[in-house]
Amino acid sequence: MKYKASDKIQDLQYFGEFGGVNPSISDSSTYTFLSAKTMFDTFEGNTEGCYLYSRHSSPSNLYLGEAMAQLEGTESANVYASGMGAISAVILQLCNAGDHIVCSRTIYGGTYALLKNFLKKFNITTSFVDITKLDSVEGAITSKTKMIYCEAVSNPLLEVADLPGLSTLSKQHGIPLVVDNTFSPLSISAAKLGADIVVHSLTKFINGSSDCVAGAVCASKDFCLSLKDVNDGAGMLLGSTMDSLRAASVLKNMRTLHIRIKKHSENALYLAQQFEKDGLTVVYPGLKSHSGHQTMTSQFNPEFGYGGLLTLDVGSLDMANALMELMQREKLGYLAVSLGFYKTLFSAPGTSTSSEIPLEEQEALGLSQGLIRLSIGLDNDIHKTYLTMRACMERLGVLQTGKVLV
Repeated sequence: MKYKASDKIQDLQYFGEFGGVNPSISDSSTYTFLSAKTMFDTFEGNTEGCYLYSRHSSPSNLYLGEAMAQLEGTESANVYASGMGAISAVILQLCNAGDHIVCSRTIYGGTYALLKNFLKKFNITTSFVDITKLDSVEGAITSKTKMIYCEAVSNPLLEVADLPGLSTLSKQHGIPLVVDNTFSPLSISAAKLGADIVVHSLTKFINGSSDCVAGAVCASKDFCLSLKDVNDGAGMLLGSTMDSLRAASVLKNMRTLHIRIKKHSENALYLAQQFEKDGLTVVYPGLKSHSGHQTMTSQFNPEFGYGGLLTLDVGSLDMANALMELMQREKLGYLAVSLGFYKTLFSAPGTSTSSEIPLEEQEALGLSQGLIRLSIGLDNDIHKTYLTMRACMERLGVLQTGKVLV
């Protein structure tokens, strides 16, 4: 992949109002006009560089939006108060009553609940398919289908979508490919691989400090403007506006994203390789044993690795809970949902981030109750982390006590 998103982000340079190295924060909900005509023109969308009301836009949000557009290499980007705010805005902008969506079968629980449970009240239906099988995706498309929706690397099973293949398919049917790239910023350049619209939960890796919720939509200028339209823009009318103070904070954290992603990926790969040697059931796209390893390798940016997420299956929910509690007591990380924090976060998806998916469907997907999802942190000595994790597993009988691989 020739597109250097990290360089593009680094090249963005904004001066603060008084020459500060960080842009000034627009801490206002509404903006004044010197003439009534300019206010009218702004309402009509006929002015550039004028701000109306912060639910519509603000300078701080535009700065972060520009950085997100550089991250994905899109014409434009809008930012939102949460990842779900971004996702729901996109779906409701593209779909009307009676429309249909083709979606990956493994997907974030909140997105699943929106598509399966909430949208049915608007008569919008969804077919959940194995996104890794292009024939299954194509077979689910109907004359009412308005989008293909997937995650570049899925939550929580870490299935890898063939984005160029899906893009070709979507273009053949004249529908957009919408990709959630939350798990793989920088590692995968989804828009450059053919996604028409890319959504992110900025809460995770991009912000990186687990101190806010935020989201983004990266797409064409026309689509991003349509989301902000005062008459029928889903982003504008649903009110999922990002606060200017938080936008400024996320933008500052984004400056170190390239450094953090490299370390997350390096540490995750090391642990995955070690635990696979130990005989554990490990899923990580960087392992040759991963069903999507070749797909990921063909479309990722090697500089940033295979990502910071891996899963371990320890057989039962009781064992998973016991291991996570022990690892937390040993200060290896936190028993918590979310990802992208400087410390390792671990959770059992079946009873947390994917709990919206019925148990029988979880079983059909291969989502074991003993599955632990780990978002690997920025540990400086990852071998020490491995030894401590292994010791926890030995204490609980997940691994037999024996020679430790170095």
